[in-house]
Amino acid sequence: MSKKKKISQLIQVKNSTIHGKGVFALKDIPKGKQIIEYTGEHISWAVAVDRHPHDPSQPNHTFYFGLEDGSAIDAKYGGNEAMWINHSCKPNCKSLEEDAGKTTKVFLYAKKNIKAGEELFYDYGLHIEGKITIEIKKDYECRCGSKKCRGTMLAC
Repeated sequence: MSKKKKISQLIQVKNSTIHGKGVFALKDIPKGKQIIEYTGEHISWAVAVDRHPHDPSQPNHTFYFGLEDGSAIDAKYGGNEAMWINHSCKPNCKSLEEDAGKTTKVFLYAKKNIKAGEELFYDYGLHIEGKITIEIKKDYECRCGSKKCRGTMLAC
């Protein structure tokens, strides 16, 4: 008998007007509600670098979630719907790392009340090594469209 992944009753994955796939609320989600865990294989950053890119045609699109200890979660392996949540400079969700014994788990929480049908977003706040040039910012271009959009998914 095979294991079936538990699918959240709060959200669904479908096409996004922002970028590719997105995650949308199926029902109203109150501020502070834990929505979903960002799951995947826990790996060192060195392994993530060796695996990069997941898709050579889109080298800056990955399913890595960098953790504070320098490791990462690779949602390409064992990931769930959370891997499809898009970035926004004005997000309605926030990610929090929580200690779970020998491992760290990441959960996404509602930063505000979210209405049924709304797309979920969190600020990726990506960090990369080296100088942040105009070209690098363009490689990590943000498409959120918020009034205070910083134009990049980088933490800058």
